[in-house]
Amino acid sequence: MPRGLNKVTLIGHLGKDPELRITTNNTPIATFSMATNESYKDSEGNLIEKTEWHNIVLWRKVAEIAQQYLKKGSKIYLEGKIATRSYEKDGQKKYITEIVGDTLLMLDGKSDNGGNGGGETQNPPSDLPF
Repeated sequence: MPRGLNKVTLIGHLGKDPELRITTNNTPIATFSMATNESYKDSEGNLIEKTEWHNIVLWRKVAEIAQQYLKKGSKIYLEGKIATRSYEKDGQKKYITEIVGDTLLMLDGKSDNGGNGGGETQNPPSDLPF
């Protein structure tokens, strides 16, 4: 029996274009923010809309694919795990919680405008591993 489970599933939109970096041992890493939205009615019947922002980290081939095919506004399905790490800034220890993604699906369809605007993403070749 497993001792625990750390699994996250999100559907939302990118808040900015993915930023791709290469680590010192040549491993690609992409980071971006992602918004998920929910709406509900409060006790008085008013519609309340809430946006939650997530820091996303992708590694290796998935990072390269994200940088190549995604942009601000792209709609995606993401699976991964929650990870918290610490770093030092101005002599103080800081903490950040991120979603480390391992499965990525692009949910945007092709638009009829012929361009790359309006949140459209290109579909990668079907043999890509994600």
